[in-house]
Amino acid sequence: MSVPIAGLNFDADTGSRESRERKAKEDKQKMKKSGKLKREKPETAAVKWKTGGVAAALIASFTVFTVMLQMEKGMLENYEKGTIYVAAEKIPRGQLITQETCSHYFQERLLDKSCIPEGALCSPEQVTGLAASFDIEPGVFLAEGMFERLDDVLKEMEEPVVAGFKAEDLYQVAGGVLRAGDRIHIYSVSEEGQAVLVWDNVYVQEVFDQAGSRIANGDRTTAAQRINIYLDKGDVEAFYSELAGGALRVVRKVV
Repeated sequence: MSVPIAGLNFDADTGSRESRERKAKEDKQKMKKSGKLKREKPETAAVKWKTGGVAAALIASFTVFTVMLQMEKGMLENYEKGTIYVAAEKIPRGQLITQETCSHYFQERLLDKSCIPEGALCSPEQVTGLAASFDIEPGVFLAEGMFERLDDVLKEMEEPVVAGFKAEDLYQVAGGVLRAGDRIHIYSVSEEGQAVLVWDNVYVQEVFDQAGSRIANGDRTTAAQRINIYLDKGDVEAFYSELAGGALRVVRKVV
């Protein structure tokens, strides 16, 4: 149906539609102002979520790192080290340990105190005056039980002294080359050739070569020309009397 106005024709349906669109637009603007239509773009929300996740991960990592640092600090504070000794090189059986030889044969190491076994050598005082009971290989952790104290060797003597003799003065030397720390048995040989044990388990104090130089225990080839031994003072006279008669035989004790 058409309604003529001032010479113009307007469609009634068209006017009604324009009113509805205008009203819907006004309603939409009101809702925007009230915040009901405030929405984020999907990509903006995703960026915010990713940023928040990264921040949370960083915070968690930092927290764990801080806790680990505190734990490590506590462990280091509780970690106490002690001094022990190992063989710097092979220590031959019978090698006497003095202040001089100690620096040569022993090497200081630091170890967690909780790992140091009972009896381990932990100070120079423990090693001075010791003689190796057997060959000790390089790098071995040293313990008192590996050594023999001269005090133990001499404790059964009333008055220990050092007696020296030349190898050429003996009737015979058997059992191999002699070195400091060796034990020997000394026999007296009769004219009939019978050997009688006179001194048992005698400790060799030092041995020397033809030039009078001390033979190191590591030298297993040079023959000893002069030998010093420990004897009780009361036995010295009898020893030299037998020695003068060329009737003494020395046998090295095999360990």
